[in-house]
Amino acid sequence: MSRSTIRFCGLSICGARGGRYPRPMLRAVLLDVDFTLFRPGPELGPDGYTRAGARHGLALDADRHDDARLAALDDLQRHPELEHDEQIWIAFTEDIVRGMGGDGPAARACATDIVREWERHENFFLYDDALSAIAALRRHGLRIGLISNGQRDLEEFAEHHELDVDVCVGSAHHGYVKPHRSIFEAALAALDIEPGHAAMVGDSTEDDIEGARAMGMRAVLLDREGIHPEWEGAIRSLDELPAALGLV
Repeated sequence: MSRSTIRFCGLSICGARGGRYPRPMLRAVLLDVDFTLFRPGPELGPDGYTRAGARHGLALDADRHDDARLAALDDLQRHPELEHDEQIWIAFTEDIVRGMGGDGPAARACATDIVREWERHENFFLYDDALSAIAALRRHGLRIGLISNGQRDLEEFAEHHELDVDVCVGSAHHGYVKPHRSIFEAALAALDIEPGHAAMVGDSTEDDIEGARAMGMRAVLLDREGIHPEWEGAIRSLDELPAALGLV
């Protein structure tokens, strides 16, 4: 037998040359939200920061935003138990504000206002490949869940954007952030799916990919900007997702 595939008892078994082990049949896909299905709008980017700064009497330099954000990411400290903690994200945003030239007590107030903007559903826009990818998963009879770290009410968010999904688990409501195993467990339990029959798709190697694999799930990294060329099996667009999941 070469690379022919036999389907038996819910398993996909590749031929001897394929070198792959039997894999349980896929029944559900969990999708990350930010930078996977949605991109933040202008109020959450450099110009939005400068406008927020102006409202607080701060002259923020939009050209310094990207470097300030990277520096803030380097300084970001998760909660030791991976609990959802709004103050961590306010501190992270304050680091960006200060990195853009804001200082004094107003930097904290400005950061708090920007974090509030991340809760507004209209500040996010679907990537062009998002709805077609969801539709493709549905055509294959898969259940779909959203799982996200963030302040927003994820169920209201999905309803606002008319997403065809079965389950939404956001860290603000759940209480823990990815990659804590409980947030994956909550989504899988709501779908009534075992980890071996599910896949996770997201843009974070630590939160999405490593978190899911630790649960025994399959995982697909979405690397839209090509910053992880070393990551085997990564995709650059959700158009590639059905093939990456072995659906075509």
